[in-house]
Amino acid sequence: MPHIKLSDVGLRSLPLPPKGTVDYWDLTLPSFACRVSQGGAKTFILKTYNSRRAIGRWPLISLAAARREAKRILAEKTLGRIQPQSITVAKARELFLKEKEKARRVRTVQDLKDRLDRHFDIPGQLGKVTHNQIVRRLEAIKTPQEFNAALRVGRTFFTWCTNRRHITENPTTGIDRRSVPSRTRVLSDEELKKVWTACSEPHKDMPESYRTIVKLLILTGQRKTEVAGLDKAHVSHNQRTVSLPGTLTKNKRDHELPVGNLAQSILAPLLTCNSLLFPARGRSTPFNGWSKSKKALDKASGVTKWTLHDLRRTYRTIHARIGTMPHIAERLVNHVSSRSGVEDIYDRHTYLPEMALAMENYEHYLLQNVLP
Repeated sequence: MPHIKLSDVGLRSLPLPPKGTVDYWDLTLPSFACRVSQGGAKTFILKTYNSRRAIGRWPLISLAAARREAKRILAEKTLGRIQPQSITVAKARELFLKEKEKARRVRTVQDLKDRLDRHFDIPGQLGKVTHNQIVRRLEAIKTPQEFNAALRVGRTFFTWCTNRRHITENPTTGIDRRSVPSRTRVLSDEELKKVWTACSEPHKDMPESYRTIVKLLILTGQRKTEVAGLDKAHVSHNQRTVSLPGTLTKNKRDHELPVGNLAQSILAPLLTCNSLLFPARGRSTPFNGWSKSKKALDKASGVTKWTLHDLRRTYRTIHARIGTMPHIAERLVNHVSSRSGVEDIYDRHTYLPEMALAMENYEHYLLQNVLP
């Protein structure tokens, strides 16, 4: 990080780095520099709270003009026109979550809170949080899926802080998502049987609610948050259909799902509750102890390298195997792709009888090939 007195003559002879870039900091204006790339490009930059801000490229902008602009920006900060409010990270998180509770789903707010607690529990003032500090925290995350989820939550939080003028620079700017290969895992009938059997036995690290949720995932092909968020009011009086509201489904569409005999036998004993079928322990929110329970299930079943969402893909694959028409199978899993805009307008048939028959055939397949 060389420090020199920048001049018009000196700019022409600044050494090029062998690779990447190097910043030459101005002795007369310490937060002002010229960034030189290995290709010879020279860009004037200004160091602000948490990042480096580009002012312009030489010679399109002169050294004198770049210095004037840098001084103007610094003057505005000094005068308080863009001075961030003094606030701690903890207080900012509290205000952020309180605001989100007014407009977001309960499980969305819970996800925000959980990941802020896990990855962004940073002490001290919000304005002191640096880009490098965020990078270090994210790099400690092992899986690309959790990295991307944490980055999404962090970016949402710090963008909110920027919009509220608590900070002037978003420390997540410039951090890219990690690539995640598309999953193709489909459990074999034998693996499904092992998972079902493991969920039929009491286990100290697998609550009964979790084991029941997994069985319903196998039987219905719905998403884990949709099953975990089931409410007594979602189940019809005759227990033959489940109506998931748009506030619970991923695509925000209401979804009416026929219930087969096996799923009905599991749901019926749960309907003595007042509201949520699977509340979190000691709380009025849906079950959320996924990680510990999944590790216990892997160990108990002997099935590895799979996720709960793979049960949904397995469910859809079995429907294809037994001859369920694609548009019916897609409706069962509430895929928007199964319906065009024109179809939504003109085809008002619910296809519930066809879906119920497909569900009956699916459960018959499980009884013949999977369930012990």
